[in-house]
Amino acid sequence: MADAVRVVLSGATGRMGTTLARLMAEDRGMRLVGGIGRVPESGCDIGCPVVATPETAGAWMRDADVVIDFSSPELLRRLLEMHGDALGGVALVVGTTGLTPEEQALLTRQAQRSPVLQAANFSVGVNLLLALAERAAAVLGDDYDVEIVEAHHRRKVDAPSGTALALGESVALGRGVALADVRVDGRGGRPGERPRGEVGFHAVRGGDIVGEHSVMFIGERERIELGHVAQDRALFAEGALRAARWLAGREPGAYSMRDVLGLG
Repeated sequence: MADAVRVVLSGATGRMGTTLARLMAEDRGMRLVGGIGRVPESGCDIGCPVVATPETAGAWMRDADVVIDFSSPELLRRLLEMHGDALGGVALVVGTTGLTPEEQALLTRQAQRSPVLQAANFSVGVNLLLALAERAAAVLGDDYDVEIVEAHHRRKVDAPSGTALALGESVALGRGVALADVRVDGRGGRPGERPRGEVGFHAVRGGDIVGEHSVMFIGERERIELGHVAQDRALFAEGALRAARWLAGREPGAYSMRDVLGLG
């Protein structure tokens, strides 16, 4: 049997971190070797002896095959700034969203020395939805108005969600435009008539909604809706572990879930 993939979890004690740890404990092909969090913890119940801070996690990362990050933009930035060299050659799977342009630039530079896979959503179904949204936008063009609606639990801090923005990027790519030129977040007051080609975003927050996304292509005589409803957070963790297994040992560069799933 091949050696198990050695994994360090960044954001180890968060909701996704604990779900990932639970799934890895059931997977003989993966081994948790360390956890990283905002503060050190002398013992943890996710299968590693200690949760370290980014400042003290360099040795763990050098010994890992993959670092999976579901933490926060601030913690990810600390990791990249302090341990970019230690991460050289180590695969990096990033599910943290809401990055600033500066944080995104750090991640882009890291891809010059590590294989980096960044995704707003690791669900197989959502990544298929991204491909379908791009294709629909290319076929329908801007004769159809596009509205993207997403819903998440009340604790989510960024809006629109990273997945909603990824769907917007897919629509923009299908239309051959830049999302920044056509994006509008919500509406209020008297915004006037809807401009042609606009892509609207709307965010719902409440309760414990895992994640719901809908893309509406609205024409004069018909409406096409593409959607996805997540019912269990384990869905995202399973996709992230699939990505980690695929990414381990690859050459430095930027990768996506489309590469993992063979969607082109």
